[in-house]
Amino acid sequence: MPSPFDQSTYQVRLDWGVEGVDRLASADVVVVVDVLRFSSTVGDAVASGSAVSLEDAVGWSRNGAAVAARAGGSVVLVGSLRNASAVARAVATVQERRQARTSVAVIAAGEADAAGAVRFAVEDHLGAGAVIAALTDLGIDHTAPDAAVAAEGFRALKRALRHMISASGSAREIADGVDATGRIASAGLVPTSTVAAAELDAHDVVPVLRDGLFVAFD
Repeated sequence: MPSPFDQSTYQVRLDWGVEGVDRLASADVVVVVDVLRFSSTVGDAVASGSAVSLEDAVGWSRNGAAVAARAGGSVVLVGSLRNASAVARAVATVQERRQARTSVAVIAAGEADAAGAVRFAVEDHLGAGAVIAALTDLGIDHTAPDAAVAAEGFRALKRALRHMISASGSAREIADGVDATGRIASAGLVPTSTVAAAELDAHDVVPVLRDGLFVAFD
C-alpha cells in the first residue's frame, strides 16, 4: 500500500537524507542537494572538466554522496544554489527525451553527525527550494506541499542567501575547522568556499552520476 509520506501523487517531491530516498516513492530523477560541501564542490569540479568518482565522494561526504549512492535506478543529478536553474533545465530535458511525465525527488541531504543521524540544514533547504522554484518556472509545478514550502522559502529569502548560508550552523562548523576539508583535499578536490556556495546560478553545469562517476549532463 502507498505510504501517506511517499508523495507519489505529486510530480515534484522533497525529503531529507538517505531515509528520505527510501520514504519517497521511486522517482525518475533524483536531485541530491548538499550545499556545504558535496554539491557545490562536485559541481565546481565537473564544471572545470573533471570527473569525480562516487567512491571518492563517499569517502569525504557522510550525507550527499550517500544519498546519491542510495538513489540507484534513477537519473541522479547533483544540485546546489550554484546551478539550480541548470538542474531544472536538465530535468526538463530528461522529460522531453522520455516523452512522458517525469517524477522528481529532490533530496536535501541535511547534516549527518558521527552517529549518522541527519539534522535539518538551512543551506540545503534553500538549495532544494532554489531547484524546485526553477522547476516551477519551467512549468514542472505539480509540487508536494513539502516541496512548495521549500520553493517559497527560497523565493522569500533569495536576496539574503549569502547571509543565510554564512550564518548557518554548517558554515560555522566549517569555520571552526570541523568539516571534512582534509579528506576533500586527499580526494583531489578543491572545496568550494561558503561564500561561493551561496552564489545563485554561478554556472550551468549539472553533474550526473554515470557508471560510478559524476560527469557533466548533456
